Amino acid sequence: MHAERRTVMVTGAAGTLGSAVAAAFAGEGANLVLLDRREPRLPEGIDASACLVAPVDLLDAGQVSAAADLARQRFGAIDVLCNIAGGFRMGEAVHETSSDTWDFLFDLNARSVVHAARAVVPGMIARRSGRIVNVAAFAARHGVARMGAYCASKSAVVRLTEAMAAELREQGINVNCVMPTIIDTPENRRDMPDADPANWVGPADLAEVIRFLASPAAKAIHGAALPVTGLS
Repeated sequence: MHAERRTVMVTGAAGTLGSAVAAAFAGEGANLVLLDRREPRLPEGIDASACLVAPVDLLDAGQVSAAADLARQRFGAIDVLCNIAGGFRMGEAVHETSSDTWDFLFDLNARSVVHAARAVVPGMIARRSGRIVNVAAFAARHGVARMGAYCASKSAVVRLTEAMAAELREQGINVNCVMPTIIDTPENRRDMPDADPANWVGPADLAEVIRFLASPAAKAIHGAALPVTGLS
């Protein structure tokens, strides 16, 4: 293994954005630790020895911790954590929001971040080095009608990012997040057939922003919530 090769853990690695993020880091020669309940597609051209695929329920802290342990056993350390997993629901007014919707969004968008951090951050503190990038949403800036639970869950990601940055910056760890508008995914094209995807955020473009925040060039950035709005 190359001495300077980083190890990058990606949650939600089977999704469109997770796949793009994995491909972006594979392009720089990183080792990849890909976490998802589904089988992720490996980036083109990656050596199987540089990739660990772990079937994980991100809501099970034990499973996430076990996957992190496997990654450290194989690659020595986890240098970068990209919390890509997330979910979206809308349509219910706040007073009508079901417990199922509330739990779904806060579990997938916020609790998954906490579980991944719990599994990875102690190792970063021990090495006094690390990069964490979370995915919030542009909608986290303010409440939107019939999207209250989603806006609140993504706002929680921003607040978690800020708190972690304040806690960890003196330990040599950078924590930041991105706030994309609509991402150009097959699911969004299916759900919004009359919209123009040209105005949306391309997954590869967003992945490059995430890669930048995880790079040495962003070493002075802590607790940022960076809007990524495409052409919209």
